[in-house]
Amino acid sequence: MESIRLVRVAWMERALHGLHWLSQKRGRAGSLPAHLTVGIEGEDAVLFYLQRKGYTVVARRWSSGDVPGDVDLIAWDGPMLCFIEVKTRTAHDLTPAEVAVNEHKRHVLRRLARRYIRQLPQATAPPVRFDVVSVYQVPGMEREFQHFEGSFGWGEGWRD
Repeated sequence: MESIRLVRVAWMERALHGLHWLSQKRGRAGSLPAHLTVGIEGEDAVLFYLQRKGYTVVARRWSSGDVPGDVDLIAWDGPMLCFIEVKTRTAHDLTPAEVAVNEHKRHVLRRLARRYIRQLPQATAPPVRFDVVSVYQVPGMEREFQHFEGSFGWGEGWRD
């Protein structure tokens, strides 16, 4: 059963890549700035990366409508609800990609997580984890993922 799930994920990933390639060939690709295109490609890659790890992704680029910002991915890892911030880079710079999730971004993610949890149909809140996934898409090299599970918590301290 596991191998069937992995094959399904691989086919979905190939199909998305094929559709993206086709839209570029036909000149119908969006005219987004390069950094936004790289970010969306990174989010797509992380979506399939998480699915291969057994996560159930339930939302992409989720926003509440009344709180500024968005959550890149929301997924279930078993009974754990994970709010995932994706950082994509095209080079290994001196500072790692995950450092870009600063105090302000963590605050925004916490506020959005509270909004998302309030809309769930269950009476009690599920256990929650905040993850950061760094994706390095260096040209000519295979993608590299670094998944930081529980990167921060509800308070401001690291791993609190």
